[in-house]
Amino acid sequence: MNLGAFSVSLSVKDINKSKEFYEKLGFETLGGDISQNWLILKNDQHIIGLFQGMFEKNILTFNPGWNQEAENRESFTDIRDLQKELKAKGLTLLTEADETTEGPASITLEDPDGNPILIDQHR
Repeated sequence: MNLGAFSVSLSVKDINKSKEFYEKLGFETLGGDISQNWLILKNDQHIIGLFQGMFEKNILTFNPGWNQEAENRESFTDIRDLQKELKAKGLTLLTEADETTEGPASITLEDPDGNPILIDQHR
């Protein structure tokens, strides 16, 4: 099962302070919009998202269809197929993608310790 690019989405209190902190660790802005309180930062193959006021907990995030450079992969497993496979393995999804659609969609689940996992397909 290939879930695509991986990043950690951090729920931050002050996006400007967090951006400054992670820049000191060598991260650079890859995308996002600080005026909307979200940024994507990258250091080599390591990606973190900073999100202020958007969710309560930090989230493990996977993006089917993207590589670690946020570039489209030539081939990938559609999120609806991933959803079917996860459900067939007995996992409970908190939110599901509409299987009658195609293109962008997302699903969420939690690991046994309550850590949120977002699988978010952008194309």
